[in-house]
Order: sequence, then C-alpha cells, then structure tokens
Amino acid sequence: MIDIRPFSSLGAADHGWLSTRHHFSFAEYHDPARIHWGALRVWNDDTIAPKGGFDRHPHRDMEIITYVRKGAITHRDHLGNEGRTAAGDVQVMSAGTGIAHEEWNFENEETQLFQIWILPTAKGGEPRWASASFPKAERAGQLVPLASGNCEEGALPIRQDATLYGATLTPGQSLRHTPQEGRYIYLVAAAGSVTVNGKELQAGDGAAIREEAELVIAHAGDAESAEIVLVEVPRLR
Repeated sequence: MIDIRPFSSLGAADHGWLSTRHHFSFAEYHDPARIHWGALRVWNDDTIAPKGGFDRHPHRDMEIITYVRKGAITHRDHLGNEGRTAAGDVQVMSAGTGIAHEEWNFENEETQLFQIWILPTAKGGEPRWASASFPKAERAGQLVPLASGNCEEGALPIRQDATLYGATLTPGQSLRHTPQEGRYIYLVAAAGSVTVNGKELQAGDGAAIREEAELVIAHAGDAESAEIVLVEVPRLR
C-alpha cells in the first residue's frame, strides 16, 4: 500500500513569521484519517521568516527530530543546551520527563525545515538534545541513517525502534530499500521529484507506505537532483 499525499492536500497555516504544512493532524488542523502513521505522530513542513521563531515552550514524552533544508535554526533550552543546525543537518530533542526550549531563525534568509515527532517506546527518561552534520554528498544514491533507536552508526539516538533516513538522487539514479516486516514507512520528497514503486511524488508530497516487500525509489522529472527523507517506524499496538 502506497498512499500519496500531495502537498496541496496537507493542512496549512500562515502566522506571518511561520508558514507551515501539516502531514498529520496538528494544532488547528484535524483530519481523523491522518492522526499518526504507526509511531510517527507529526511531520510539519515549516518555513520560518528571518529573525522569527518559536518562543520558549515545553514538551515531554516525544522524540522531536528537526531536519533543516535551507538556512539554519538555533536551539536553546532550560538545560543550557544551545546550538545552530544548518541546512542538510539534523537535531534531535528527546523530551523525556520534560524540556522547555525555543527555536529561532537568526539568519537573514528564510529557514525551511521538517519537524518530525515520533512517539517513544516508553514514557520518561532524562531529557536531552544533540545535533549532527550529514553532508549530502555522502547520501548520493543511498539511504543514510540520520536518527535511530537501532544503534545505526553515525545516527543521532532516539528512544524508539525507528530510523530516519536521508538520500539524494541524480537523473537516472535509483535505490532499493527492504522494510522490516510489519513496519510503517513515511517518505517525503524534500526536493525534486521521485517515484516510489512507480508512483510519482513531486517536491513536498508525502507517501504513507506499508505492506510493501521492497521499495524502489528513483529520480524523476527534470531537476538535476532530488532529495528524500524517509522514516521507518513500528506500528502502534
């Protein structure tokens, strides 16, 4: 099953400093058919205006992954963590028992990012934050683990048996991925267009996938390169 979710069908909000699209029900957007996908709860496509950002606010019991596509985001939290995550890089905040944080675009250009929330295996745990660089050249034609609870080498740790991958594809290039049995996959075309087992996604589109023995992901369209972000998560019991 591959359910293509066009960018135009996503929930939308414009707050002036923030323009956002919601792949799943979030804030004022509610779609009973799009509450979560397995342990994946939120996938927001955010554009933050220069000098704009999220004031300090709390979270708990959620694995929050930020994938920066353009510009940079600066994180600060009540634990004293502070860091700037630039385009192509990833930050992870394991909220655990509770963390208060803020996220700002201090750049002179828009920042575009994916904000991805995954339900943890269990509630609680010490809150933590980390950021890492993932050069896009190292993702050419292959899925590279960016965040994972499966001890994937180089990936930022999360508290769930799940993995977030990134890949880039050039014209004529494709890759294959064999999902673990019973897993749910959500894939978004971050740039360019791709096909997944023959079904096409334009930039910004999502695909909810399950019960596929193998995925063949290929470059499509006229762009010089395409970029995908894919998460594989357990189903909820």
